Amino acid sequence: MMRFFSWRRAGPIGVDIGSSSVKLLQLSADRQQVLESVCWELPRGEDGLPVRSEEAILHTLCRARQAHHFRGREAVLAMGAEELFIQNLRLPEPKGESLEKLVLSEAASRLPFDPAEAEIRFLRTEPVRQADTIRLEVIVLACRRTVITEKVALAEKAGLIPVALEPQPLALLRCYHKQYRRESDQQRRTMYVHIGASSTTVLIARGNDPMFIKPIAWGGRHMDEAVAHHLQMSLPKASALRRHHGDRRADQRDPEVSRSIQQALRPVWDRLANELAMCTRYFSVTFRGDPLSGLVLGGGEACRELADWLSAQLNLPCQLADPFRAFQCRPFPGRPTQWDVAAGLALRPPSEN
Repeated sequence: MMRFFSWRRAGPIGVDIGSSSVKLLQLSADRQQVLESVCWELPRGEDGLPVRSEEAILHTLCRARQAHHFRGREAVLAMGAEELFIQNLRLPEPKGESLEKLVLSEAASRLPFDPAEAEIRFLRTEPVRQADTIRLEVIVLACRRTVITEKVALAEKAGLIPVALEPQPLALLRCYHKQYRRESDQQRRTMYVHIGASSTTVLIARGNDPMFIKPIAWGGRHMDEAVAHHLQMSLPKASALRRHHGDRRADQRDPEVSRSIQQALRPVWDRLANELAMCTRYFSVTFRGDPLSGLVLGGGEACRELADWLSAQLNLPCQLADPFRAFQCRPFPGRPTQWDVAAGLALRPPSEN
């Protein structure tokens, strides 16, 4: 049956359950206007770290939803980088068998869990040349079925109707494709880097076509630990200092505090720059042709200072993401960069649900 949407209707609620907060965002039915959004922090334990139990996440999700006026109960949920196995594979042209069968066979030997317990999907990228042969480069995304079942059950306990689960990198790509829609943008090869509280996702795409995806076990927690160690303070205090200091205008920051934080962060920022440099090298060797046009930095841990640092280290133009620039919406408190995943989820069209 064809579904008709009027201006009064709303799209699904994009639900991004991160390692330190829960973010919900809902767009109008035409995906042009932000109707509602909320970011709710997870409770913290005695060690100062977010509590990640099912009870804590469910309680936070319920409070976030009930505190704002979301319309309907349909939701699209993200499968986070820590819940997925993601890897680029290079395969020969299939002979006498389907590409799907070839991918599943190759992926089964690489999974860190039992293939019989996994849901496996793949994305085909551009053909690549290896020596004198043409090979197929594919991106494998796999997840344990138990993780999927538990996430669906959690959403239902919170009163939501999950209509889709989407890998975080694909939600990111949909968000940024909404912003960069000019014909010239579609031909550019761009690196998108989403930095969360505990992990980073690297995505390289040409227009709306993903070419490379890699999760990195590096995030805001590592920066907090570096500041805590350097300044000899507790982790919660270091986290609060880094966050509050970074969100102030440059002319309102204490120069001495800025120097101390920068000294603490430089080694861990170097690690991220080295990881991204390896990604760019793999990409440039694998996909010949046009080089990367630039880097877009998103996620809740993105900031202007880190963007400038990465630009200098990678010799690549780097800009902060603005997930809301393609929508009609009121100003948002906090860092707009943190909304890229939730916006991508909320953008999922009804035909894909």
